[in-house]
Amino acid sequence: MREGVHERVFDGLLWLLLCVPVVLLSAPDDGGSWARVALGAALLAAGVALGRRWPMVPLVLTVAGSLAVSPELFTPAYALALVAFGYLAGRRAERTRPALWLFAAVPLAGLARILALDGTLPQWFALLLSGALAVVAPWLIGRYVRQYDRLVRSGWELADRMEREQEAVADRERLRERSRIAGDMHDSLGHDLALLALRAGALELDPALGAAQQRAAGELRRAAADATGRLRDIIGVLREDGEDAPVAPPDETIADLVTRARASGLTVTLDDTTGPASEMTARAVHRVIQEGLTNAAKHAPGAPVQVRLHASGGARVHVHVTTPPTDGTPDPGLASGGTGLVGLDERVRLAGGTLRHGATPDGGFALSAVLPLRAPIPRPTAPRSAHELDLARRQVRRGLARAIWIPLALLAGLGLLMAGVGLYTQYQTYLEPEDYARIHTGTARPDIAHSLPSRHLDGPPHAVPAEPPGMDECLYYRSTLLAAIPVYRLCYTDGHLANKARLP
Repeated sequence: MREGVHERVFDGLLWLLLCVPVVLLSAPDDGGSWARVALGAALLAAGVALGRRWPMVPLVLTVAGSLAVSPELFTPAYALALVAFGYLAGRRAERTRPALWLFAAVPLAGLARILALDGTLPQWFALLLSGALAVVAPWLIGRYVRQYDRLVRSGWELADRMEREQEAVADRERLRERSRIAGDMHDSLGHDLALLALRAGALELDPALGAAQQRAAGELRRAAADATGRLRDIIGVLREDGEDAPVAPPDETIADLVTRARASGLTVTLDDTTGPASEMTARAVHRVIQEGLTNAAKHAPGAPVQVRLHASGGARVHVHVTTPPTDGTPDPGLASGGTGLVGLDERVRLAGGTLRHGATPDGGFALSAVLPLRAPIPRPTAPRSAHELDLARRQVRRGLARAIWIPLALLAGLGLLMAGVGLYTQYQTYLEPEDYARIHTGTARPDIAHSLPSRHLDGPPHAVPAEPPGMDECLYYRSTLLAAIPVYRLCYTDGHLANKARLP
C-alpha cells in the first residue's frame, strides 16, 4: 500500500516538473497559446499515467508531440520530457525491441514530414542528432541502470537464500553422516552377528556339550538372529539430536577378516596377489569380501568359500567371492533385508568400479567386483547458488551488451546514411571539369543546360570574390566532389552566359 502511494507521489511530482517548460515556453507571452499549454499538459499527464504499465507509450507521445511542433524534433518545451521518458523507458521496459522499432521509425517519420514541408536535408540531420542525444542516450543510461539493479537484486536474493538455507544444509549434512554411519554399522554388525549365529549354531550341535549348554547356544543363536532383525529395522535412527556420533569400528585387513570368519566356523580359502591400493578402493574391496562371507554364512552354512584377488595391467583389481552349491539349509532366523548388495553396488560405483553377482553354472553363487587401484578423486561440485549467480551475471552482461551495441549500430547506420545522403547531395552540385571546359560565354542558357548538374549550390561560398556587375544571376557549382572550394561560377545576362570563372 505504501509503495503505491510513493509511486503516485513520484508520478505527480514528475508531471509537475515536466509541465514547467511547457508552461514557460508555450504560453501566449512566448508566442504560444493557452490551448497549446493545456494540450501539452494533458499529453504529459497521459504519458505519466501510462508509463508504469506501458513504458514506451510516454516516449511515443512525447516524440509525436515534438515532431508536430518542430520537424527537427528539438523543442525546448518538450526537451526535458524527451530525456525523462527516454530514461524511464530504458529503466522500466522488459524488452528492447519496441525501443529499436521507435528509433528506426522516428527518422523515417521526420524525413516524411520534412519532405512534406519542403524542408532541407540539414533539418533531417538535426532531427537525427536530437534523437540521438535526447532519446537514445537517456534510454541507454536507463537500460544500464536497469541491468545493474537486476544484477544487484539477484545477488542479494541469492545471498538471502544462502543465509536461509544454512540450517537446512547443516541438517542435510547431519542426515548424510547418519546414513553413512548406518551403512557402515549395518555392514560391520550384520557381518559380526552372522558369524556369531554361525558359531552358536555349531555349538548347539556339538555333542560334547551338555543339554543345558546346547540350549544356551541355541538361545544365543536365536538372540543373534533377533538382533540382526532389530538392527535392520532401526538402522535408520542412530541417535537423537545433539548426541555424539558412534565411533566406527576399526579397519581391518583382508587377512584379518578371513581369519575372523574362519574362527567363526566358515571354511575360507584366500588367494591374494594384489599390491597396495588407494584407501577408497581398499575399503570397497573389504566390503565386497565382507558381504560375500556374510551371504555365505547366511545362505550356505558349511560350504567352503573361495576368496580370490588379483590385479590386471597394474591399474585394476579383481575381487571374486565364490560359494559352491551346498545341501545346507539356510537359517530362517537370518533373513536378508535385500539391501546389502544394493548398498555394496553403490559403494563400488563411487570407487570407480563395477559389481556383479549371481548364480554360477554349477549352482553356486559368485560375487565379483572390478575396481581401479587408484580410485578417481571426486571433483567438487559448484554450489547451486554460485551457478545461479553466474547465470544471472551472464544474462545481465548479454542484456547490457545488447542494450548498448544495438542502438550504437543503429546510430552508426544512420551516420552512414547521413554520409551517403551528403555525398549524393554534393554529387548533384558537382560540375565535371570537362563539361566546364566545353561551356563558352555567349552561349544561350538552354544550350548549356545538358552540360550542368541537376542542382547548384544554395549560394556563394564564404569569402569568394564579388560577382561581376550587371549580371542577372550567378550560379555556383562544385569543382571538386569532397571539398567546398574551389567552385565554378556561371553568370547570365539576358538568357546567355556572360561570365564563367573558377574561384579559389
